[in-house]
Amino acid sequence: MGDEAAGKPPVVILREETNVTSGTAVQEKLIAAARVFADLLRPTYGPRGLDKMMYKTDGTTAVTNDGAKIVAELMVKHPAAKMFVAMAESQENSCGDGVTGTLLLSAELLLEAGRLLQKGLHPLTIIEGYNQANKIALETISKQATKGSVEDLRNVAITALTGKGAEGASEHLSDMIVEALQTVDSDPDYVTMHKINSGGLFDSKILHGVVVRRRVLLDALPSEIMDAKVATINGDLAPRKQIRNAEIEIEEASQLEAFLAAEEASIEDLAKTLLASGANVFICTGTVNKGLLHHLMRAGCFVAGEFDDRELRNTSLATGSRIIEHLKDLSSDDIGTAGRLVAERKAATDQVEDLIRLENCPTPKVVTCEIGGANHLAAEEAIRALHDALRATGLAMRTNSLVEGGGATHMACALAIREAAEHEPGRNRLAMEAFARSLEIIPSTLALNTGADALDRVLELRAAHRNGASSAGIRSDGTVGDTGAKEAAAAIESAPFQGLRKPAQVCSESTKLFLHVAIETPSGSSAAIHWMVNGFHSWLTLPSRP
Repeated sequence: MGDEAAGKPPVVILREETNVTSGTAVQEKLIAAARVFADLLRPTYGPRGLDKMMYKTDGTTAVTNDGAKIVAELMVKHPAAKMFVAMAESQENSCGDGVTGTLLLSAELLLEAGRLLQKGLHPLTIIEGYNQANKIALETISKQATKGSVEDLRNVAITALTGKGAEGASEHLSDMIVEALQTVDSDPDYVTMHKINSGGLFDSKILHGVVVRRRVLLDALPSEIMDAKVATINGDLAPRKQIRNAEIEIEEASQLEAFLAAEEASIEDLAKTLLASGANVFICTGTVNKGLLHHLMRAGCFVAGEFDDRELRNTSLATGSRIIEHLKDLSSDDIGTAGRLVAERKAATDQVEDLIRLENCPTPKVVTCEIGGANHLAAEEAIRALHDALRATGLAMRTNSLVEGGGATHMACALAIREAAEHEPGRNRLAMEAFARSLEIIPSTLALNTGADALDRVLELRAAHRNGASSAGIRSDGTVGDTGAKEAAAAIESAPFQGLRKPAQVCSESTKLFLHVAIETPSGSSAAIHWMVNGFHSWLTLPSRP
């Protein structure tokens, strides 16, 4: 039996054209992908980072240095590149800021790991050393974190706005951000944005209410209502329709008149019910019956329909109204309040240009940031910057834990890891020291993008921290000293105390995952990293290894 089996041909599992890559060659390919991402994003980092212009296939452009925006526009095929995109999304969703720093740190960890692999260290040894270093980094961040004042929260917002298109008005916008978050209990999801398409960023302001772009149903509807009493309805503003099919035979004109009169009476009764609630503004998600619309208009009420679910929810939260499903259920307890309703009518075009504004709500749970700027691209970039700043500042408010920016915390972590590595007898020490060097990529890049010598500034910053200047970082002019910049600790970990922690955790975990990969079987003669920025294609081809 054994002889018969020995004579059989081997079982073919893979196709003949499939190339199998194994050993350190796999890690080298993954590290090459990391290098591409680092080179792409490095020039955009920090207060002196440069913008990138991205051309879209429809001819429009976007100008930004926001790492999240750049990465979101990439179309990648390489598995390692896809992981970097997922990492960026995770950081953006959890902290709102720090995407570029996270990707730079991840790439540097992989590059350092590649150098250790070339020296003969086993991937699992590197992973173990990285684990030890990551634990020390998180402990150091926890020790460095401090509770923040309102002024510190403004500094967090200014730090998040620095280097973005809104930097020129950062102090004005930071005050707006803190006020908005204090109003909505530090939840950035309840802060909406609206472009006013005029003025500049210094004309931006907080609206304690909502702005909705919807067509005004009738020119005769009031343009302004003071002390608006708002009803929000999830459905049509119309008499209830009968579901069953019925036929009515009308033999005389009087019967038709009676039928129409009964229908009109039904609409009139419904209008009286709605007005009895005390509301003078009616907002719904469905259509509005024309007869009912005219009844309410003659009573001095404003009516708007076809709001989407989010707009209706925001209106309800801003005014304090309760969303109802059935018109007959509407009562005075369901009515919300706004200090003023304004309906702005625009000339009719293919797009809806009319605006419905509910202002001066007494206890809003949703607020609107009205962003000034006649230039469309500038306003869009300002909104992206505000989005990041809102999430970073909101995280700082919720965790009440802040750390120093400008690379100060990264340098403190690097020194703590180096000191711990001195007591490590095994090869893990090499991985720990590599982790410490990787952390220094943040102050190094900050210095490089200001035009300073990166090596000189890193050595100077390292010496400053050893001499007790724990708040020293890289200033916007490239010098070393107290930057005044604040970050949520979690955004470095993974938010204000959580903004620094998260990147450290995400970067470490992603690097370990890459190093665990031992074999790859692409079908074809080569693997390629491909990215596309809204229609602009670039390729990095990685030759397969035998």
